[in-house]
This record gives sequence, structure tokens and C-alpha cells, in this order.
Amino acid sequence: MTPTSEPYRDSSGRSLTDYPRPSVAVDTAVLTVAEGGIAVVLVESEGEAALPGTFLHESEALADAVMRSLREKAGIEGLAARQLHVFDRPGRDSRGWVLLVAHRVVVPERMLRLDGAHARVTPLADALARPLAYDHDEIIRRAVESLRSDYRDSPDPERLLAEPFTLRELQQVHEAVAGARLPRDAFRRAMEPRLRATGELTSGTRGKPARLFRHTADAAR
Repeated sequence: MTPTSEPYRDSSGRSLTDYPRPSVAVDTAVLTVAEGGIAVVLVESEGEAALPGTFLHESEALADAVMRSLREKAGIEGLAARQLHVFDRPGRDSRGWVLLVAHRVVVPERMLRLDGAHARVTPLADALARPLAYDHDEIIRRAVESLRSDYRDSPDPERLLAEPFTLRELQQVHEAVAGARLPRDAFRRAMEPRLRATGELTSGTRGKPARLFRHTADAAR
């Protein structure tokens, strides 16, 4: 006969159900590059703007909750999210005790299909100028800094550019992410060895034809 296992109790004799439990939420900064700068997806509801998010359901993984919120709030599917930070300050949420696990998603604008009725691509400055609840402004800032850090040393690690592309197009994307002009010669010296030349030149455009490149495997996400 198999002995009945006793419920877990800690050193003070308490079981897990003796402790209060917070709600867990996930919110995601969906970033892209649009009109020469970083933009973020905001969801409009009752005159307020917020990042797509939701509360964690029972027995649901965080990643599944993120995907569910993106699908239901913004009509976004099939993207991998990166965990950014856990916001756990007591009293941070007026609705109650809520732990927020923030995430980041980066997607090329050409692949962004917002099927949600109220989801909009918003320039970064405009998004941060709006009143955002639940630490959403801080989530956006952390997501942007994370993206900029990724782009400092790697050529387009999030594949924002369609292939093939020129070095000038690559620099324009990096400048959009950085929010600043980058020295042309230094940028090209750093990035060109990490790209794969196609052996082809641009055609049908004004000016001198430019070499075309593709991403290499080591720059993949």
C-alpha cells in the first residue's frame, strides 16, 4: 500500500495556501520602426491608451498569456516575446496586489497586421507623451533601451530590414533605432564584415549603384 503523501508545510508549519497570493499580469511592448523612428503598439480603450496585456490564467504559462493578449488585444500572432522585468512594487496597481511581468516584441512594420479594432502603431515620443497606467511608460523605456543595446554591435539582429539591402539602408534602420545619426565610415567598418554580400548591385535608382547584402546566421535572433 502506497503511503499518503502529506501536504507541504514550511518551517513555520504553514502550507502554500496559508499565504496571500498576488495576481500576475503580463504586458508587452511591441516595437517596430516606422517613418524613420521607433514606434510602439498601443491599444485604445475608453479613451485610454495601454500596452497589450492580460492577467495570467490558472495553469497558464507566462509565454502563453503573452501570446493570448497579443492575439486578443492587437490581432498579433506568431511572434516570440522576450521577458524584460518584473514590477513588484506594493501599491503600484490601483486594482489590487498585482505582479507585472513585462515583455518585449520586435516586428518589422511590413509584417505588422493589427486586426484589433483599437490597436495603433504610435511613434515613441507620442506614446511616452500620453498618460499610461500600470508602469507602461517604464516598460516602453526598458524595451527601447533593450532594443538599442541589441543594435549597438550587431547588424539588424531583429531582421527589421527585408533582404537584400544596401549598407545605407542598414544604417538608416540603425539610426532609427538609435534615435541619432551614426558616423558613416565607422558604421560600415563595423557592420560590413558581419554581412553576406550577394555579389549584386542595386539597379533602377538614381546615383551610383550600391552593393547588396544579406543577414548572416550569426546575426539571427
